[in-house]
Amino acid sequence: MLINPALHQQQYTMKKSTTKYNKIKKLKSNKSILKKELYASENRYRRLFESAKDGILILDAETGKIVDVNPFLIELLGFSKQNLIEKSIWEIGAFQDIYENLEKFLELKKTKYVRYDDLPLQTSSGKKIHVEFVSNVYSEGLNDVIQCNIRDITERMNTQNEIKFQADLINNVAQAVIATDLQGKVIYWNHAAEKIYGWPSSEAIEQNILDLTPTDQTKDQALEIMKNLSSGKSWAGEFLVKRKDGSSFPAFVTDTPMLGLNGNLIGVIGISSDITERKRAETELIKAKEGAEESDRLKSVFLANMSHEIRTPMNGILGFTELLRTPDLTYEEQQNYIGIIEKSSTRLLGQINDIISISQIESNQNEITLSEMNLHLQIKEIIDFLRLEAKTKNLNISFRNGMPLNETIIKTDSKKVNAVLTSLVKNAIKFTQSGSIELGFAKKDRYFEFYVKDTGPGIPDDQKNMIFERFRQGSDDLTRNFEGSGLGLSISKAYVEMLGGRIWVENNAESGLNDSGSTFFFTIPVYPPEKKNLSGTR
Repeated sequence: MLINPALHQQQYTMKKSTTKYNKIKKLKSNKSILKKELYASENRYRRLFESAKDGILILDAETGKIVDVNPFLIELLGFSKQNLIEKSIWEIGAFQDIYENLEKFLELKKTKYVRYDDLPLQTSSGKKIHVEFVSNVYSEGLNDVIQCNIRDITERMNTQNEIKFQADLINNVAQAVIATDLQGKVIYWNHAAEKIYGWPSSEAIEQNILDLTPTDQTKDQALEIMKNLSSGKSWAGEFLVKRKDGSSFPAFVTDTPMLGLNGNLIGVIGISSDITERKRAETELIKAKEGAEESDRLKSVFLANMSHEIRTPMNGILGFTELLRTPDLTYEEQQNYIGIIEKSSTRLLGQINDIISISQIESNQNEITLSEMNLHLQIKEIIDFLRLEAKTKNLNISFRNGMPLNETIIKTDSKKVNAVLTSLVKNAIKFTQSGSIELGFAKKDRYFEFYVKDTGPGIPDDQKNMIFERFRQGSDDLTRNFEGSGLGLSISKAYVEMLGGRIWVENNAESGLNDSGSTFFFTIPVYPPEKKNLSGTR
């Protein structure tokens, strides 16, 4: 078969043209597809950009000018799009807290990626908001752009700040705040709980509350607490609670149910306070109340007793004065009546002096007057004055002094020392039925210590302090057996303390002095007398 060269060349050229056409056609088709896909991609991006619930800001990486901004950011900031496009970011008031100057912007370009978890922005109205800010640098055609994603976290920050505020508030209250689950496992333990119970929060969390703060509560209390909490009610009461170191203290506890979303009980919140001081104050208040009531009772007894103590000698004085008017009285009868009148007058005068003295003490009108006093001579005078009274009861009264006479001259308030010694000796005579009474003193360091010892019945231990209280005579029953106002020892105590000393009583058996009786002691500080110049010159 013969081949026509011209025809073959023609066919070859036609085939080649067809292939090239098909390629061009396919290329055009591909370009069309790419164009459609690019268009679709741009539409998707634009829809995402327009509908995003976060703010999106596109910047020119070279100039920092705003290229594009999505509707959400416009609404968030309150600026129009025209106010933003083609303006540098640091020119916009909203971003002044982020980009204070160009150097920061250049730093952003260099870093390529920047994230701020909390940055402040300012809206067109001047309102401050908080945003989460993320920026990326990427290429777009021939230029680099910066895409900034801005999420409004103002509400979240406000919630977090509110939670932090409440947590700080709870952490810094004076009461212990403890939260537990239904099994008693601790899930919250504030600072006050650490101080009150001694357990740090790190050790308390996850531990059982019964192991940390064992309480002394009854079974009825425990049942009442669970009953209240189960019904959604709070419970409040007092417990004796132990600390970490084992010491106990009274606590006032309020247990409140912690409820879940469905209203079921999921735990307990306990608020407790150390009420040691309150309990102490309550106890002191009760004691003060009882003391006031006792004082009122004693004053009533005292007034009744004083009425008797004043009327008795007054009746004696008036009665025997009237008898002296009787005609034909013998000399012996007259002297007897006069003696009774003198004794009653002395007794009445003593009562009046005690009342005046105690009133002066209570009104702080009794002052200290220092003068020289010879103790030896003063005590001898007291003994001589009271010897006759002691002799009527067959009591021997004596004085023991082991100090040289020139060392017994001191500077003090002689009237008060004399009053205290006289009162103690009279008391000894009054309560001693037989035996003896002894006075003495000795110098001990910077004090003179005096004593009055008797062989009377002694003082019961529970009355050793009470007898120095006002309106007391050891026991209220004694007022029926012994005359007196019950003010003598309280006046003596006040005088001794005014002089800077103290007064107390011991039974002789305790001191090894005797098997019976008691000894009253008191001290006064030593004030040496002024030295005199015998030559008369200074």
